[in-house]
Amino acid sequence: MTKSGGTPPARPAHAPVAQAEMRASDADRERVAELLRDAYAEGRLDVEEHAERIEAAYGAKTLGDLVPLTRDLPVHREVSFEKPPLGGPDRAARPRPDGPVRLPARSEAPTMLAVFGGSSRKGRWRVGSHLRAVAIFGGVEIDLTDAVFESPEVVIDVVAIFGGVEIKVPENVSLHGGGVGVFGGFDVKEQTAADPYAPVVRVRGTAVFGGCEAKPRRGKKLKDWVRKQLGAD
Repeated sequence: MTKSGGTPPARPAHAPVAQAEMRASDADRERVAELLRDAYAEGRLDVEEHAERIEAAYGAKTLGDLVPLTRDLPVHREVSFEKPPLGGPDRAARPRPDGPVRLPARSEAPTMLAVFGGSSRKGRWRVGSHLRAVAIFGGVEIDLTDAVFESPEVVIDVVAIFGGVEIKVPENVSLHGGGVGVFGGFDVKEQTAADPYAPVVRVRGTAVFGGCEAKPRRGKKLKDWVRKQLGAD
């Protein structure tokens, strides 16, 4: 028994860890993210709520961090974090995927900074609702052509001072925006996607003795995000 105001006894090293305190895996985060996508497709979450919860889901450290993200949704169901035993029925019944298996998209910080150097982001990565690119005597490259869009609208804020920022988007998303060029250039090759459900990328900012260029990359298309996210036919 401890004295008033004293430190409670530490948990024995061999004591079991409560489920809420267990570390979350990528698969656990993805299960919750899928529930949030369903809720967004049904109109139960608006754009800001969806983006905020998706960001929280992929940033969750423990299973306890994940549970509150779907607790207030009618689509909420108890997310099972139990792992089937190796060689069990669940594993045996799971169909083998056809073709190459795609690796999970990686999480990245929302800010890119290049000072007297370069910063590049490309490949399969998760892009949220907001990005910030700062290039000071350096260069920033943002390639969204293989990215996984977690929000229907992505706003990219650009600051280029004696530096440059290059942005590439899939050819089937909408691209809009513009900025201020002071002894520099700010070039956004705007386009509106034929699909009204396609994500929108908006670029804004300032280039001082520097430049920003945003353009579609021909031949690169965003594939499944629109239908999966919004449930369109």
